[in-house]
Amino acid sequence: MNDSITITGNIATEPQHKRTAAGVPITTFRVASGQRRYDRASDAWVDSETNFYSVSAFRGLAEHAFQSLRRGERVILNGRLRVRNWDNGTKSGTDVEIEADAIGHDLMWGTTTFVKAARAASTPSGDAAAADAWAAPGSSTGDATDATATAQTWHAPGEEDGPREPADVETPF
Repeated sequence: MNDSITITGNIATEPQHKRTAAGVPITTFRVASGQRRYDRASDAWVDSETNFYSVSAFRGLAEHAFQSLRRGERVILNGRLRVRNWDNGTKSGTDVEIEADAIGHDLMWGTTTFVKAARAASTPSGDAAAADAWAAPGSSTGDATDATATAQTWHAPGEEDGPREPADVETPF
């Protein structure tokens, strides 16, 4: 039985990249996830305890996480929760681990740029570029020959072209 968990938090340690004896890539790091609540008595936001999680990502996710993530960045991740008790003879404790299935930057706190990784597999016709092409919403085929080289800007309906300025919205964080 696996317990699924989704958390948001800050990367607390610089991601480390390793390989198993069989050559499987692994990226590990710690995430600090704190909670805030509004205290009506003091009319202010207060921080409660921070939970720390050990995160492990494997294979392709490990490669991409190591290339993309840095200490201090805010992330959202989903994975399988594992709680393990440990004892080294002089100390004992509990480690809370997450085996990540998906990791991404938390866009509430900043922006990021996505670059699709090239796939090694090809289509039945042998055209690897066609397998990687993404179709624009509403189109029937992907006409882009190189999805990583072609940048497209998407706008909400009624939005003018050009960069958007952040809204003046105050958040409780």
